[in-house]
Amino acid sequence: MPHFVAQAVPPHTEGMRIGLLGGSFNPPHQAHRAISQFALKRLQLDRIWWLVTPGNPLKENGALQELGARMQAAREVASDPRIEVSCLESVIRTRYTIDTINILRRRFSGLRFVWIMGADNLAQFHRWQDWRRIAAQVPMAVIDRPPQSFRALASPAGQALSRYRLPEDKAALLADQPAPAWVFLTGLKLNLSSTGLRNPDGSWKGTK
Repeated sequence: MPHFVAQAVPPHTEGMRIGLLGGSFNPPHQAHRAISQFALKRLQLDRIWWLVTPGNPLKENGALQELGARMQAAREVASDPRIEVSCLESVIRTRYTIDTINILRRRFSGLRFVWIMGADNLAQFHRWQDWRRIAAQVPMAVIDRPPQSFRALASPAGQALSRYRLPEDKAALLADQPAPAWVFLTGLKLNLSSTGLRNPDGSWKGTK
């Protein structure tokens, strides 16, 4: 395994159940932490890895803070030994989730990964690069974010994947399921978003 990839991957042991939460983290906030702790409990995971993206292909990245600043802020917000922060996507030079998942599955086949995203992401999942291949390679957990629930489940991806959805009371089994498999987790009520924590010039509120 190339050394630079190994360095970008958090410590782990064979057989671990690891949730992957990708995002710009611009800025990271308490909702990221709450979603992660919620997923750790409901999905019976060992770790959550925050994959801080160099830039989201579906977002305007002009106001994106420097990667190092976002990484450091994410570590401070995470403040939980079960939540690790990684710059893997920058190291492998991609902004696409499919590339990240391909690398992780190929190089760390002894780990059981679950992709975690909010309902707002499921609503636009059909716009992601190779979204069907993502769903076919890794189980997914979608965290309800009212009022996005109906829009997410009625979206093209939500409809296309509906037959692979597990009952919510089986969420703890998700990491052991062959993909495609996903679960829609309800009960976490949070309205924070990174957009609401940014100033018009892209700086983070409370930092200037």
